Amino acid sequence: MCGRFVSKTEAAIERAFNVIPRQWTHDWVKYNVTPTQMVPAIRPADGEREGVMLRWGLVPAWADGQPTKYSTINARAESIDTAATYRGPWKRGQRCVIPAIGYYEWQAVAGRKQPYFICRVGGEPFGFCGLWEASTAPDGAVVESCTIITVPANPMVAQIHAKARMPAIVTPEDCGIWLKGSPEEARAALVPFPAERMDAYPVSTRVNSPRNDGPDLLERVA
Repeated sequence: MCGRFVSKTEAAIERAFNVIPRQWTHDWVKYNVTPTQMVPAIRPADGEREGVMLRWGLVPAWADGQPTKYSTINARAESIDTAATYRGPWKRGQRCVIPAIGYYEWQAVAGRKQPYFICRVGGEPFGFCGLWEASTAPDGAVVESCTIITVPANPMVAQIHAKARMPAIVTPEDCGIWLKGSPEEARAALVPFPAERMDAYPVSTRVNSPRNDGPDLLERVA
């Protein structure tokens, strides 16, 4: 799964993903993104890729703009075409990519949970495959939100995550397949990212608190 991650919207990210920022705040960066926050996302619009801010935690179209009582920050790839919350945006092709630098996962160690920072080798940016939705509240306000799709973990992540899940990851070069490919092509993109192209190391338990945010959270600990 994916419950915390690191994201930014600097010019280098915009160039890497070939995105036109429309709602993005330039040089926005968070080192401890948590559920329900607004996060940068990329989606097709008028033949281009636009940068928008979406609520992390998908609010279904039928929910009248109100978050559900169950968690919708992650959607299992195996059921996006059948689950009531996700089958609508999947069938309508409402796919998005949430750019990231890395994400956190927790490993059970000697009765406690040790957080790890997981990223691409070299620290290059990547994107989470996601779905987005728009839900209209009774007062007419439109809530746009997203979910991150998860897949079975690769061997490296499986050693960290007890349930052996990981987010579906695409590189900037390959994200067009997820964004604009056919349903069959998009499905084929939902595979574990190769372990040999990823890195993971332990970080401070300070990341456990949503109140903590800063580059020091990415520092390796013994």
